[in-house]
Amino acid sequence: MPTATVVETDSGELLGARIAEDGQWRFPVVDSVPYKFEMSILNFEDAHFYKHPGFNPISMVKAFWTNWSSGKTVRGGSTITQQLIRLSRHQQNRTYWEKVKELVLATRVELRYSKKHILKQYASHAPFGGNVVGLEMAAWRYFGLQPHQLSWAEAATLAVLPNAPSLIYPGKNQEKLLEKRNRLLYKLYENHYLDSLSYQLSLLEKLPKKPFNLPNKAPHLLQFIAKSKKGERITTTIDPYLQSTVNAIVNNHHKLLKQNQVHNAAVLVMEVNSRRVLSYVGNTLAGPDHEEDVDMVHANRSTGSVIKPLLYTAMLDAGELLPGMLVPDIPTYIAGYAPENFDRTYSGAVRADRALAKSLNIPSVRLLQDYGLHKFRDQLDFFKLRGLNKPADYYGLTLILGGAESNLWDLCKTYASLASTINHFNKTSSEYYTGEFAEPVIIEGFQTDFGTRSTERTIFDAASIYLTFEAMKDLNRPEGSESWEFYDSSKKIAWKTGTSFGNKDAWAIGITKDHVVGVWVGNADGEGRPNMMGLNTAAPILFDVFDVLPNASWFSVPEDEFTNIEVCADSGFLASTICPTTTIRIPNKKQYVKVCGYHTLIHLDQKGALRVNSSCEDPAEIRTQPWFVLPTLMGYYYQRSNPTYTMLPPFKASCKQTGTPDMAFIYPKDGSRITLTKNFAGKTGELVLKVAHTKPHAEVYWYLNDTFLGETINFHEIGIVPEKGEHRITVVDNMGNEVMVNISIE
Repeated sequence: MPTATVVETDSGELLGARIAEDGQWRFPVVDSVPYKFEMSILNFEDAHFYKHPGFNPISMVKAFWTNWSSGKTVRGGSTITQQLIRLSRHQQNRTYWEKVKELVLATRVELRYSKKHILKQYASHAPFGGNVVGLEMAAWRYFGLQPHQLSWAEAATLAVLPNAPSLIYPGKNQEKLLEKRNRLLYKLYENHYLDSLSYQLSLLEKLPKKPFNLPNKAPHLLQFIAKSKKGERITTTIDPYLQSTVNAIVNNHHKLLKQNQVHNAAVLVMEVNSRRVLSYVGNTLAGPDHEEDVDMVHANRSTGSVIKPLLYTAMLDAGELLPGMLVPDIPTYIAGYAPENFDRTYSGAVRADRALAKSLNIPSVRLLQDYGLHKFRDQLDFFKLRGLNKPADYYGLTLILGGAESNLWDLCKTYASLASTINHFNKTSSEYYTGEFAEPVIIEGFQTDFGTRSTERTIFDAASIYLTFEAMKDLNRPEGSESWEFYDSSKKIAWKTGTSFGNKDAWAIGITKDHVVGVWVGNADGEGRPNMMGLNTAAPILFDVFDVLPNASWFSVPEDEFTNIEVCADSGFLASTICPTTTIRIPNKKQYVKVCGYHTLIHLDQKGALRVNSSCEDPAEIRTQPWFVLPTLMGYYYQRSNPTYTMLPPFKASCKQTGTPDMAFIYPKDGSRITLTKNFAGKTGELVLKVAHTKPHAEVYWYLNDTFLGETINFHEIGIVPEKGEHRITVVDNMGNEVMVNISIE
């Protein structure tokens, strides 16, 4: 007979169950029959159960005489073993010939199985009214308890039901049921199973009034397990207290989220070193109109920025990146693709670790281009991120910004594996495990197979992962954000948020030495909502969950994978002979990072105020010193947020200027092909030209082909509506510097 799918914790606490295929609430066979129910059912049905060979001749004779005298069946003489046979034969008609068959079969069963086994089978298959089958389901349905938690009165109530299951229907036959139960309680008292006080108190207990709902603490976990373990009793790794707490956290946040018509959220909590899943919340209680049945733990969604740390780690591991290395953060156009930072601002240049911590899009895209799109895409296959199944050219550079899809399960698994790589390296005296990136464990009793030890890294070395987590740990709590009011900032957590295009998916993933917590927030139907971002919707849930997890110490430094190196203090690149230097710790491997090219020797007059050269100054009077100089466009934005950055001094008026130009086009780039759009009124929109200049008060003169367009001071932007065709845009400043681009209007 088909049974329900039952999911419980290792302590026996029921998390949820799914009805059997035949529509019966029939749980798998119980492991044991509780003492109170055993004594109750034996005293009511079969007092000599442990003595007879499967049938009781005395009971059968008494039943035959009583029924013959009455002219109808008023008494049964079947033992529990015979009743079990009758249940297995689907309740055949009660005839004397059928009784003979039951007797023979019962004798065979008694010879083959132990009494305890027979009693467990009976308790698991006896009818208890309606579609309730078996003791365990009856205890939950009528009393909201596990069988071993039943009182004597409750056990006695259930013991009389298989004999007359219709008595349990609410509002019907209550007096008959009460009379049967009390008569059984008196028998238990007479046979010394109950003392006088327990007997009197048991009589005062009321009968069940209405059915209880089964626990439903992890409905989506039940749904997930039922796909492969239908009809089985499964003991999971779920922590029942944590599961209830995370359910409450998600539901509390859902009350706020739905005010912005955001209806769904999911949370996964995983233990790093064992990969045991401790909490699995697949969705909110949003109702059927908002897809509450969809398991968002396994749903593939746009990843947003949550895979940026993997690129950072890959480049550190390949020796192509240093944490403090400056990465351009300027208007960028790559083969028609123009990535933008979330706040649509530019910092000119930013440290690689800060770019990761601040989740800047432009530096990430430029890093991916430098590292190699195809190389990174191939490495992602190692993590087995379901949903990420297209070739590199399909995603393009948007891969790093959410152009690919994955799910909470695989992302948490990936970050848990990175964390345990560090833990295992330190624990095993500098060794790795070949099976480090193993699947999470959800069923109790299964152990993660980490493979064998090896001196070779699995994919990334422990030092690169450690530096990545250090960068993620330094992400600062936003000032003045009420969402973070209760966050305990003393906890050291490496964390990353992500928001997909169109605000359809908000992510937050946090990592400590012991736990990984993943959060997804959004609408299961894919509807985006304004202001739905990882930082303000998913991250608050993340930190509420971490607040109820035990505190964890920070990762130990994988010392054997580090080495010291001198870098330029200003640029973060390998130090040149003219750089101010500082010593940092990096992964111990060959470095392909370039020597700093942002420091150059410049020639100044004796006062150090003007640049000079041999065309205007006596070489004996020239002072030479190193200067930190960023390219024009980078420097233009960099100086806005870095007041200590000093632009190059101007040339002496009589000097012939050489070196880096003071101007650069922000938009458009040379060779651009541009289509001008029209508004709803049919008017063609302007093409806005932008130039960066290193001199704050420079005057700039604009020309389209040979036609003068106008003059700008301080902010160098001008709008034009050029005709279709090829055009040359020329810009000249008041010091005679000139830059030019060619564009095509289509």
